Amino acid sequence: MQQLTIVTTGGTIDKVYFDDKSDYQIGSPQIGEILHQLGVAFRFDVIPILRKDSLHVTDEDRALIRSTIEAQPHRHVLVTHGTDTMVETARVLAGIPGKVIVLTGALNPARFQGSDAVFNIGCAVGAVQTLADGVYIAMNGRVWDPATVRKNRDANRFEAI
Repeated sequence: MQQLTIVTTGGTIDKVYFDDKSDYQIGSPQIGEILHQLGVAFRFDVIPILRKDSLHVTDEDRALIRSTIEAQPHRHVLVTHGTDTMVETARVLAGIPGKVIVLTGALNPARFQGSDAVFNIGCAVGAVQTLADGVYIAMNGRVWDPATVRKNRDANRFEAI
């Protein structure tokens, strides 16, 4: 893989804490900075299209994510997305020809020490380079088929259906 297209949609991975509001809000995409710090040996473009918690991602937003990916010239696509509705978005992306699409996110904001963001991004980058065309989810150290995975909110992890 020489070129990776990254589409960002918000979610916990990009959340920042505002002391004056005592609230989390979606900040700018963190993945580009993370990849630069890691010194990756491939080129990448970051295309920020949404800054939403995934609970607020609509059917129209999913259509935008799909059309954005379809318009990209490169085969390898990584999507950062909130974990609550990541599976639903992955299912909407099924059937895009000539692409390997891997969705990932974080259960804790990337800016927080101990966040799973860097680990999940690394897993997703490895997956997008080695998998056949299709749509996948990389979370919790595993690569999942969106048709056979769900987020277990009580355990705060992804698991097989």
